[in-house]
Amino acid sequence: MPPPSLTFAPMTAADWPDVQRIYAEGIATGIATFEATPPETFADFIKSKLPDACVVARDAHGALAAWAVLIPVSSRYVYRGVAEMSLYVAASHRGQRVGDALMREMIRLSEAQGFWTLQSSTFPQNAASVALQQRHGFHIVGIREKIGRMPQGPLAGQWCDTLLLERRSRTVGHA
Repeated sequence: MPPPSLTFAPMTAADWPDVQRIYAEGIATGIATFEATPPETFADFIKSKLPDACVVARDAHGALAAWAVLIPVSSRYVYRGVAEMSLYVAASHRGQRVGDALMREMIRLSEAQGFWTLQSSTFPQNAASVALQQRHGFHIVGIREKIGRMPQGPLAGQWCDTLLLERRSRTVGHA
């Protein structure tokens, strides 16, 4: 399947209804996040994110197909080039390589902003997400055993593991 024709833009408050819907679709899978519901407002959603690293992807018809954000891992200066990435694809666009296209854009954007490490915390059951990340240079650095109790979905009430994955830039942060 050829890569989709997508356009990328900074996420804005006007995108919130679609971002919230796509987030809820991810939550409904039961293997995307420990969150039980998306935040109520864009302001609540965006407050912990890096505002210049929140991106939406639109398909050729203008529909919001996916979104991704970077979240600082620490307020300490030494970790300024390390961010956690979160990426969600609309249910209607899964299996169409939208995630690959958005991942390439987020890697490009993160490196342009000086990030040398991207990391994620992913459920081992989310094979599609793990495979997506590995295709783009992420590798598993550890397992966080029983890190949280799932509040909803097929794993509700269970203590769940997450995989810690990271990607080191080949161009940023090298001496």
